[in-house]
Amino acid sequence: MKPCVVLLSGGLDSSTCLAIAKSEGFQPHALTVLYGQRHQAEIDAAKAVAASQGVTSHRFVSVDLRQIGGSALTDSIDVPKDRSEGAMSGGIPVTYVPARNTIMLSIALGLAEIVGARDIFIGVNAVDYSGYPDCRPEFVREFETLAKLATKAGVEGADFHVHAPLISWTKAQIIQAGLALGVDYGMTHSCYDPDDGGRPCGRCDSCRIRIKAFESLGMTDPVMKRASRP
Repeated sequence: MKPCVVLLSGGLDSSTCLAIAKSEGFQPHALTVLYGQRHQAEIDAAKAVAASQGVTSHRFVSVDLRQIGGSALTDSIDVPKDRSEGAMSGGIPVTYVPARNTIMLSIALGLAEIVGARDIFIGVNAVDYSGYPDCRPEFVREFETLAKLATKAGVEGADFHVHAPLISWTKAQIIQAGLALGVDYGMTHSCYDPDDGGRPCGRCDSCRIRIKAFESLGMTDPVMKRASRP
């Protein structure tokens, strides 16, 4: 079994990505980046998911992107709510965090060198999210080129592979794959604007996309079931 690094946010996508890495025979080292997000809920979810899936190690690295701001996830900007599908699919939303995936992949690359991994998994998706430039296939390909140029291992002949298995899947397809691999989506967290108890709002873009995907499969999002309990 080869080591790999899996970027794990605690969300639906990254949790599925972790399960896929394990199903492909990798020994995953989970990496959660504390980038200054406004809530603790997704970090708690990452801990729970990593424990449930039995990772080789789980590291937490802090990079305070609040010092840069410019995003509804790291700055005093309202998270959009109740947007139509048309609005969600047009333009780059204010929930885009500048350079986030570039920074996270760079940290994952450093960890990969340390643990002897040549494979990095990231749960980016270019279908159900609107216009995030760092969720596109061409971004992933170019980062692989950078990885070979920017590392000791690359200069010595190693090839790094950035796996983005979800990049062209719909959210429903991602859920189906995860369920087949035993992912417990009830312990994941995707909401951009949870309440003080970590319960999802049900109205932000991320919540609405999740809810719709589960409904298309004849299911109720287990996170929303929990949130509705008194």
